[in-house]
Amino acid sequence: MEEQGSEIAAMSFEQALRALEDVVRQLEGGEVPLDESITLYERGELLRQHCQARLDAAQARIEKIVSGPDGRPAATEPFDAD
Repeated sequence: MEEQGSEIAAMSFEQALRALEDVVRQLEGGEVPLDESITLYERGELLRQHCQARLDAAQARIEKIVSGPDGRPAATEPFDAD
């Protein structure tokens, strides 16, 4: 599991998201044996945590960019990916 964690830590957000989508697809397919499903679920959780951490870091960077001269956010606007 530790080896898997270091592999995931080296992934970009996009790579981790694609891997997470693949895990979800496999689990939703219902063709994976129980033991493998548990392993996939664990991997999926690690991928989810990694993606969330990358998103949180990106949000913090954006908020820092839009901070006013006193260090407080000058304005907060929702991010629209579309």
